[in-house]
Amino acid sequence: MPKSEKSRRVHGSGPTPSGAAGGKGQHFLKSMAVVSKIVEKANLKATDVALEIGVGTGIMTVRILEEVKRLVAIELDPRMIAETLKQVQGTKYQQRLRIIQGDCIKVDLPYFDVCVANIPYQISSPLVFKLLAHRPIFRCAIIMFQEEFALRLTAKPGDPLYCRLSVNAQLLARVQQLMKVSRNNFRPPPKVESRVVKIEPINPPPPINFNEWDGLVRLCFNRKNKTLRSVLTTKTVLSLFEANFNTFCSLQNISLPEMTISIRDIVINVLDSSKFSSKRASKMNVDDFLFLLNKFNEAGIHFC
Repeated sequence: MPKSEKSRRVHGSGPTPSGAAGGKGQHFLKSMAVVSKIVEKANLKATDVALEIGVGTGIMTVRILEEVKRLVAIELDPRMIAETLKQVQGTKYQQRLRIIQGDCIKVDLPYFDVCVANIPYQISSPLVFKLLAHRPIFRCAIIMFQEEFALRLTAKPGDPLYCRLSVNAQLLARVQQLMKVSRNNFRPPPKVESRVVKIEPINPPPPINFNEWDGLVRLCFNRKNKTLRSVLTTKTVLSLFEANFNTFCSLQNISLPEMTISIRDIVINVLDSSKFSSKRASKMNVDDFLFLLNKFNEAGIHFC
C-alpha cells in the first residue's frame, strides 16, 4: 500500500505493499479486479513455487494460492501475518502457504519460480537487483512500482528518464510494462500513480564482472549529457583509474610496470580508437557500454 505523503517526501517512495501495517496514513489496494489482473499477468502454473513480498490482509496472497503448488511470502509486520493466516486457516490453501517474518532486503530469498509483489517503493531498486542476483534464476517477476521508477526501468537511450538504473536493469533482464494502476484503486488514494512491470532475467546472464560494469556506468551517468572524454579525463576520475590499476596489479600478483604512457593518454586512446570520445551516456545502449568496458579492460583500465 502507498505510504503516507510525509514518508514519500523523506524516502522518495510510493505505495507501501499489502504487507504494510495499517496505521494512519497508509493506502491499501482495494480493487480485487486489479489484484486478479496482476496475478493473471504472472501466468502461474499449478507446479510453481511463488514468492510474494508483503502479504497485507491477504487479498493477493489468497489469489496467488489459487494458482500455485506453494507460496512463500516475506512480511515484516506480525499483525499482517496473523491477518493473512486467518484468511487461509482451515482451507485447502493453509498447507501451501509459508510466511517468513523479516525484511525482504535482509533475509535470504528462498527458491521460487515466479515473484508477484506490491512492494514499498523505497526498496524498489535494491529489491530489483537482489532478485536479479538470486540463484537459481527464476522465470519472471511481476511487481508494482511507482510510475516513474517503472518507466525508468524500460527507458531507452535519448529518453529523459534513461539512467544508470535503465542500463543496469536492461543488461540483466527483459523488462516490460504491463499495466497502469490508478491511484483510485487505493484507499485512501495516494498522490502517485503506479505501474505493474514484468521482469524476466536473461538466462544465462552476461559473462561480465557486474561491479566493473556498474563502476563504468556510474561514472558515465554522473554527467550523462557530457561527452565521455570530458567525463572520464577529470583529475578525480583519472586518480580513481590509477588507484584501481594499482589495486588490480596487487590482487593479481602482477609487478607494477613502469608506465611509458600516462593513464590519461590510455583513456583518450581507448575513447578515440573506439570512436567513443564524443559520445554521451544518455545516448548509449547496453551493447555500447559492454564494448567500451571490454576495450578499457584490455587497456588495463578497471572500474572497481
